[in-house]
Amino acid sequence: MNTKYLIVGTVLLTSLIGCNSHKETKTHHHSHASGHLEVKDYFGTYELKDKSFGTETKVTIKGDKRIMETNSLPDHKTGEFPRKGNPNTISAQNRTYEFPLHPKWTGKPTWVREPGVAINGVKFEPGTAEVVVCETGENYRVEAFQDLINLGLDFNNAHVQPTGAYHYHGTPTSVVKNSDSSKDLIHIGFAHDGFPIYYSKSGAYKSSYQLVDGDRNGEDCTYTNPKKTIEVSVEDGHDGTYTSDFEYVEGAGDLDECNGVKIEGKYSYLVTDEFPYVSRCLMGEVIQKERRRPQGNNQQGRQRQGERPSASQLMEYMDTNKDGKLSKEEIKGPLQQNFSNMDTNSDGFISKEELEQAPRPNRQPRR
Repeated sequence: MNTKYLIVGTVLLTSLIGCNSHKETKTHHHSHASGHLEVKDYFGTYELKDKSFGTETKVTIKGDKRIMETNSLPDHKTGEFPRKGNPNTISAQNRTYEFPLHPKWTGKPTWVREPGVAINGVKFEPGTAEVVVCETGENYRVEAFQDLINLGLDFNNAHVQPTGAYHYHGTPTSVVKNSDSSKDLIHIGFAHDGFPIYYSKSGAYKSSYQLVDGDRNGEDCTYTNPKKTIEVSVEDGHDGTYTSDFEYVEGAGDLDECNGVKIEGKYSYLVTDEFPYVSRCLMGEVIQKERRRPQGNNQQGRQRQGERPSASQLMEYMDTNKDGKLSKEEIKGPLQQNFSNMDTNSDGFISKEELEQAPRPNRQPRR
C-alpha cells in the first residue's frame, strides 16, 4: 500500500462553494480509509507531497493571488505509459500557476485550450490535436472520447503529451475518489480565471450541449499521425466523434456555454461525464494563465476576458490544416453565422484579411 504524506499548511475555512473571500485559516484534514490523509479544503495554503508518485505541489496565498508551484506529477495511480495509442512517458513539468483570489465574472465566454488545473497540479486539457482532413475542404477535430482513434487514455481519462505532461481530458476519477466526502459536490481544481472546478457525484448539473441534427459533409477524408494514415468516412450522422458534432443549446441543461453555473450566487465550473466534459471556455476575467519554471520569460501572453482575439490568434487556433485560410468547417462559434458575409470574394474560404475586416458578431445562442 502506498503511503501518502500531505503536509497541510494554513487552510482557508470556508463553505464548499464560498472560495472568494480570504478569512481566518484553519488546518483541516481527515484520515482516508485507503490509508492516506485527505485535505478537505483546498482554498487556502497547502502543500501536497507523495513520495510514491513523486508529487510536489505547493499552493500559497499572496495578496490577491493563489499561486500554485508544482511538478505536475499526479498523486495517484495512472495507467502504464507508454501504452497503445500513447507512446509518451510521464515526466515532471515544473510549473507555476497564478489564479485570481477574487475572480471577476463577466458572463462573456472566452475560448481556452487549458481551462484550469486540478488540485494536485495536473492540468485539464479537454480538446485534442487530432484532425480528420477532407479533400473537399472540411476538417473535423477529433474528440478524446470516441471509437475512431485510440488515444491511449487511462482510467483517469488522461494520457501524456510528447513533453511528458500528464493531463486530464475528462473526469479525473482518482482525484474525485481521493477527495470524496459526504457532500455531492467535490472540489477538484481551479480554472484560470480563479473560479473553482467541481464534480457532482449525482450528476445533478446537466450540460447544455446536444448533438447536431443532420449529416456531416466531406469526401476523401483521412486521419494522419507520424506512424500511419487511415481513410475516414465522415458522411453520416453527428455521433460525438468530432467537436463539431455538438452545439450549445441555451436552457437545454443546467450549465452555461462554459459548463458553469451560479450556485447560491457564486459561480463555479462543473466537470461532467457528458460533452464538453471539461469547460472549453471561461466566463471570468483571465489575466495570466501559467508560466514555466525556471524560464521566467517563457510566459503565455496576457489576455483579458471579453477582449476580441486578433485575426492572427483566430487563424492560429482555427486553421487546423495550416493552409492560411479558414473553411466553414474550421470556423468556430458565432463567426459561423456570419461566414457568408465575411467571405467577401465568395471563394468558400475566409482569409486573414477578410477576418480582420469582419464585424464583431452578436452571440445569439440557439433556443
